[in-house]
Parts: sequence; C-alpha cells; structure tokens
Amino acid sequence: MRSSHVKFYQTGTFTVGNRLLNDSDRSVQSTMERTNSLNSGHRACQGCGEALGARYAIDAAMRATDNQLIAANATGCLEVFSTPYPETSWQIPWIHSLFGNAAAVATGIAVALRVKGRTGTRVVAQGGDGGTTDIGFGCLSGMFERNDDVLYICYDNEAYMNTGVQRSSATPPAARTATTQVVGPQPGNVFGQGKNVPRIAMAHEIPYVATATVADVRDLEAKVTKAMSIHGARYIHVLVPCPLGWGAAPHDTVKLARLATESGLFPVFEAEHGEVTDRSTIRRQVAVEEYLKPQRRFAHLFKPTLQSEVIARLQAQADRNIRRYNLLSGETHR
Repeated sequence: MRSSHVKFYQTGTFTVGNRLLNDSDRSVQSTMERTNSLNSGHRACQGCGEALGARYAIDAAMRATDNQLIAANATGCLEVFSTPYPETSWQIPWIHSLFGNAAAVATGIAVALRVKGRTGTRVVAQGGDGGTTDIGFGCLSGMFERNDDVLYICYDNEAYMNTGVQRSSATPPAARTATTQVVGPQPGNVFGQGKNVPRIAMAHEIPYVATATVADVRDLEAKVTKAMSIHGARYIHVLVPCPLGWGAAPHDTVKLARLATESGLFPVFEAEHGEVTDRSTIRRQVAVEEYLKPQRRFAHLFKPTLQSEVIARLQAQADRNIRRYNLLSGETHR
C-alpha cells in the first residue's frame, strides 16, 4: 500500500485537522462527516494514546463500511473509561466481552450476521495488550486459524494499565512496572520474554496484518480502510503510549509514538498472507535514549548511574528490527 505525505508548509507539520486541503486529501478526523464513534465525555486520562487510537481507527472503519459496523470490546482501559455504568461514549453498536474472549465474541457476531444474510455489516474486535497478547491469546489464535471475518485491533500500551500497571507479554525489556520493580542486579522487566503478536499473526498467514501508531493518523486510517476492504481474519497492532503507566508527560504521547518508530523499537509495516508487503521507512534513525529518557519507567537506566550495557541491548533490538524490516532503505511512502 503506497501513499504520500501531505505536508502543510505554513506550519511544517502533519496536522490532523487542516481545512485548507481538498476533501479527497483530508484525513477522516479532519472531515465534518466523521462519526465521532468514541465521543466526548469518556474518562480517559489526559494524553491517553488508547483514546486517540480507538477514535482514529473506529471512525475510519465506520467510513469504510458506510457506518455498518459492530464492535466487540474486551475488558480493559478502553472499556472502563468509555462505559462507566450506566453511561457510554460509544456511538456505534458496541458489545462488552470478558477480558479474554473478544475475538471469540466477535467471531460469533460475524457468523450470526452471515446466517442472517447481513453481509454488508462488518465486525471489529478491540482489546489492549493484556487482553490480546496474554489472556485472550488462545481465542485470537483460533480466530486467525479459522480465518474468521473479523478485524482485530490491539491497542498496545505495553502493560496492564487499568489494574495497576502490571507487566504483560508486550512490556519491553528493562521497563519498570508494578510487577517488574527496579530491584536486583537486572532491574525492570527481563530480556528474552514476551510475544511479538504481529509476527505470530503473520505465521498464521491470515489475509492482512499491520502495525501502526497514533503518531501517524493517516497511516492508521489507511490501514484500517484497507483492512475493511478485505474479508477474513485481519489484525492491526497499534502502539498507544500511556502517560500514567509510562511516567511521561501527557503532551508527549504523539512524540513518544513517533520516537518509538524512528528509533526502530516499534517497526511499522504491513503483511499479507505471511509476507511483508510494505513498511514505513525511517528518514533519520534516532538513538533509543531519545525515546527512553522522557519515560520514568526507564529512569533507572540513567540514574543514579548510566546503565550503558542495558541501553546497548535495547539499541541492538532496535537495530535488529531495522535490518529485519529494511527500514532505512528506499523511499518513505507515508
């Protein structure tokens, strides 16, 4: 999937809401017709990356399906802050499932729609990294194996943020959480554990797998739109920084998502039937320190003494991602 950046020269930014563009060039979020599927009034923290990611993704899915969409949502931050009983911020048919079975519930919805002959109504499942990479992993793998007609979106904030910032299998090495404390000879989360679910999804050879971040709304919208044009199992993994759990400033959410990509720690790519088909290349690779320093969960790597060996291991992971996905060569498509 190839697309081009739209740059607003009067500000030098990739601002979401610029109204000087032609209608065909505007993002979903900068059009008057956006559905505001996740509406105002929710109780997310300031700077919540998950709230941004969900709004961007579901608004794009609504436009791609002519507003014929049903969402199943796992228990987690997104569910808790958007639906405090008896209120809801969702403006779409939305079903709350258990922590671990969102993929199975979404599959059941898709099958019921097929039986009723409602082929125009599509299904999205949503979950955080805890409900996706850990508790719901079996149901998700089953959905992939059966090639069920569901788009599953994981909003990855790299820990169980809703229940107190405990480690998940998406928590990066060396990060401090409530269950990976900064104690002992190797403080923070250990190296060599966890899951890379986008690559596991590729191993199932499902029709479409992609990664994205809230730093590039156009890229995320384009990938959701493409996913909704495909039938079968699809998976999009979105990095959504959490100011509270990461110990970062709320105004740095988009900046941190961008640095995660530009450092190579979070590669952004697309794959179809198990093969990488496109990637967002890096114009200028930044050192991992630039990404780590603004986050208190990594503060122990810099004070009271610089943990240069640990930082070097994280840099090696970023460099490996860059080699694996060929992120420094070719033209940047997005």
